[in-house]
Amino acid sequence: MYDSPTSLQNVCANYIGVNIEAFCGVQGDEESMTLSFKKGHIYLHTSLSEQLLNILGQNGKINDETLPIFNSNNTRLEKVIMHNATNLSNKGLRTLKQHHIVDLEATQLKVTISELISSLSEWTIENLRSLTVSDCTFVDSSKVAVMVSLSRLKNLRTLNVSYTEFNNHGLEIIVEDLRHLECLDLSETRVSEISPLRKCRTRLRALVLHNLKISDAAIPVIMDLPLLRHLDVSRNSNFSSRFQQQVYVLLDHITPPLSLSINELLLEQGALPELEHLDLSGCDRIDIDALAQFIQCHRSLTFLGLLDCEACYDSMFAEKISSHTTTLIVTGSANEEQILESLVRYPKRIRCTQKSLYELFSLTQQFDEPRVDVIQLVLRAMRLHPEEFHIQMAATACVYNLTKGDVGQKIHPHILKEVVHFTLAAMENFPNHLQLQKNTLLTLCSDRILQDVTFDRYRCARLVLDCLCIFEDSSMGRMSVAICSILAAKISTSETTVLGSTPKYMRKLLAMVRAKMESNQVDITLKFTLSALWNLTDESPETCSIFLREGGLELFLQVLEAFPGESTVETKILGLINNIAEVKTLRHRLIVDPFLMALHRLLRSPLIDVAYFAAGIIAHLASGGIEFWTSRTVPRHVMLEELGVVVMEWNSPESEMVAYRSFSPFFHLILCYEAPQVQLWALWAILHVCSKNGKRYCLMLYEEEGDEILSTIAANSNASKEVRQFCISIMELLKVEGLIRNEKNALKPSIDEPKSKMFENDIHL
Repeated sequence: MYDSPTSLQNVCANYIGVNIEAFCGVQGDEESMTLSFKKGHIYLHTSLSEQLLNILGQNGKINDETLPIFNSNNTRLEKVIMHNATNLSNKGLRTLKQHHIVDLEATQLKVTISELISSLSEWTIENLRSLTVSDCTFVDSSKVAVMVSLSRLKNLRTLNVSYTEFNNHGLEIIVEDLRHLECLDLSETRVSEISPLRKCRTRLRALVLHNLKISDAAIPVIMDLPLLRHLDVSRNSNFSSRFQQQVYVLLDHITPPLSLSINELLLEQGALPELEHLDLSGCDRIDIDALAQFIQCHRSLTFLGLLDCEACYDSMFAEKISSHTTTLIVTGSANEEQILESLVRYPKRIRCTQKSLYELFSLTQQFDEPRVDVIQLVLRAMRLHPEEFHIQMAATACVYNLTKGDVGQKIHPHILKEVVHFTLAAMENFPNHLQLQKNTLLTLCSDRILQDVTFDRYRCARLVLDCLCIFEDSSMGRMSVAICSILAAKISTSETTVLGSTPKYMRKLLAMVRAKMESNQVDITLKFTLSALWNLTDESPETCSIFLREGGLELFLQVLEAFPGESTVETKILGLINNIAEVKTLRHRLIVDPFLMALHRLLRSPLIDVAYFAAGIIAHLASGGIEFWTSRTVPRHVMLEELGVVVMEWNSPESEMVAYRSFSPFFHLILCYEAPQVQLWALWAILHVCSKNGKRYCLMLYEEEGDEILSTIAANSNASKEVRQFCISIMELLKVEGLIRNEKNALKPSIDEPKSKMFENDIHL
């Protein structure tokens, strides 16, 4: 059992959010196109409406087309969260007028905050309790910061203007006009003077001043806010705001961010009597004795932020030996509890997240049980900071440790699907960083993920092949071809064609084969490279053509000569060439004496794996007729005689030896009456897979109407006795599966996901 399943509602909501276009129809013309539910009677209650909107935001799908889905006829919104809404304009925002919103959170809007407020209904303007506009803008088209619109929100209790151009003038406006304001976040704004906050001293309960560029003069102001329960005066050395350079230029006469005399605050034991939450993260030279005394005098304190502070390592917090700190929640880097709490508390702070992930990495190497809670924290960091290299670097390293080996077997596939999603995003965003790419390959190179988890396999294969082409690293090469050999077996033929017919991918894979041949190495990298090539050429004439054009046939002949008797190598090479032989327009390229001589030798291999594919190639080449077979060194009739003898000597292996996507390449072979040996090989192959996996292959044969061809051959007196007997045997298997043509109650079992023509034991890492 997994200890991390997700609820059915969450599964459904996530599916709808990711595939929202499939559930909606288009309204209007190209210029005013919007989406609406195809079934107009659908109504989502408040919780579901808000959940779906949040999911769209997480997937970057909030825009002018999707927001109208949330009209008041189909949905109800009270708490609106719109993250990553960069593609939203005033047109889309009009939808908000239809709702009574009490809590509004919007980030990274391109429209101004004033325009956002103007898009709200009068009811919302009068009743809005909480507004978060972090990383949005007050600056209009005239390059002027307009903040007066905030004064309209008379009942606002909570305001977050962090990472905006909010300034001293704006602060003066809100302390005068927002008479119910209790919680204020000014993190990394342009505010340099907080004395106006004294006007809020009788009501302000939460104040966040993270990385704010103010001086020691702020300390007396803070101490004059007696109702404060939540105070954050944390800082970090690396600015993350997009306004950082402007702040430095405009306020260069002010001291560095929050260079406050924190000890002055801590020594004032009677200050802030109601305080429950104090964040000092990043503050320098904290007097540990003063801090201990402050905690003792503030028995209501439940949280203390000490990330990036030496104080977090004090035994009082790291080991909680003091009775006053046993229940105190602390952020820091001294132990697992502090590190995880830091990731929980500071998800949007780049410096804090980066440091916490670095510290977490060491811990993850020691985990021997699934830690889905930790995985979710790491994935949240990856989602919120996709362009931050240092965060992605640390996160990909942590993810590997958290999902590798036996631990990964116990993690629910839904969680692993998220892991793959953010891992691929990191690969796309940082294609040239070797160690990050290596981290991602380590995570992806997992049987558990590649076999049991649903994800965009084509995207993954493309990114892995790009990585293979960029870096000359043996371990990365080994992992890349291992991943590709499996994924190529699981994506559609159109997708394998796109990959396989990309010249740079083909050249790289062939170069790897050549390097192994020249160094006389038959190792796992060579075997996976051959498997990848085999699967990429499967039912893909374009890829087969590229393979031949890049000298693949000549190279493979050299490999066969270099490694005689290496059955695994021989099987994979012959399997790939069998794919070429299926392409009528390319078969003539295989009628060359050196190859036919090698084929004649391999046909008599004692290993059926090798002989099977050698026979298949001969069957396809011989099906072209006497005129097509231009070689005199290895005559056609000699090959056919040997083919017939060999096939009739085979005993079917106990397990399914090979897998097929379709039987269509066999049909012209079983109709080749002129050469019964060709028919025998094709029928033996069909009988083999149908007898080993009847549920899948009998249905495939039935749906492709192969049973009708078999019935015709079985009734044809001109067909050989052996050929007719094979047909009858296959039809008996169809009957067992209930697949009898024209019978009303025929059973049609579902078909499994197709795999490529590769042996089952080749799809494990």
